[in-house]
Amino acid sequence: MKIAFATQDQQRVDAHFGWARHLAVYEIEPTGYRFVEDFAFGEDLAEDGNEDKLAPKLAAIADCAIVYVAAIGGSAAARVVASKIHPVKVPAPEPILDILDKLQGVLQGTPPPWLRKALMKGQARSVDFEDDEEVKS
Repeated sequence: MKIAFATQDQQRVDAHFGWARHLAVYEIEPTGYRFVEDFAFGEDLAEDGNEDKLAPKLAAIADCAIVYVAAIGGSAAARVVASKIHPVKVPAPEPILDILDKLQGVLQGTPPPWLRKALMKGQARSVDFEDDEEVKS
C-alpha cells in the first residue's frame, strides 16, 4: 500500500495539503516500508482560491491509499476522498518515520475498518460464490 505525506521539510508531516512543498510517498506492508518518491511543488503555493493547484498533487498521489496532512480544506478533502484516498489529519507536526512505524504495527495486528478498506485500493474485489448453494425454483 502506498501512503503520501504532506511535508515542507521532507521529514515531518507539517504541511497543509494545498500548500505542501512536497508529497513524500512510501510503500508500506506489515513487514516493512520503503521510500518510493518525493513529489516537489513550486514555491507559489499561497492560498489564492485557485483549485487547479490541487490537480498536480492529486495526480501525484493517485495510486496512494492514504495521505497524511497537517490540514486540508473542505474542497480539497472532497477531491481526495473522491479519488479513493483516505486523508488523515495529524494534530501536530510528526516525523514521517514515526507514523510509518506506528502504522506498520497496526498492519501486523487487526487494522480498523477504514484501514482495511484503504488496503484494498487498486485491488479487484473478489467474491467467492463457490460455497453458495444453487437455488432451484
